[in-house]
Amino acid sequence: MAKRPAMSRGELEAARLLWELGQATVRQVHEALPPGREMDFTTVQTYLRRLAAKGYIRSWLVGRTRMYAPKVKPTTVIGETVGDLVERLFGGQTLPLVRYLIEERGIGEQDIAELRAVLDRLERESDNAQP
Repeated sequence: MAKRPAMSRGELEAARLLWELGQATVRQVHEALPPGREMDFTTVQTYLRRLAAKGYIRSWLVGRTRMYAPKVKPTTVIGETVGDLVERLFGGQTLPLVRYLIEERGIGEQDIAELRAVLDRLERESDNAQP
């Protein structure tokens, strides 16, 4: 499959709302904007049209109303976006990104416990995979 063009920040915001709604009209996406988030109806419409053109969502007519629904799962978009970020900023190395997030953004005790559990599991899997 050909690589999809990346989403802009506004397109990502519209896509998140559509993922939450499942399927929606432009008006429904516009009305789902969080309180205090001002965005013109036509801007939402433009974002949804762009997302459809880029292959992230699909659209169809119901009477005279255009409906939109996700075509790509959020986890796929996250994977593509983070993968691209790791390649561009860190030359494909993941540890610098993890280190940056932990050192600059902070990490709580519960997160540390979960991270240790993940590392322990990966270490066990690695040990089991070796002949």
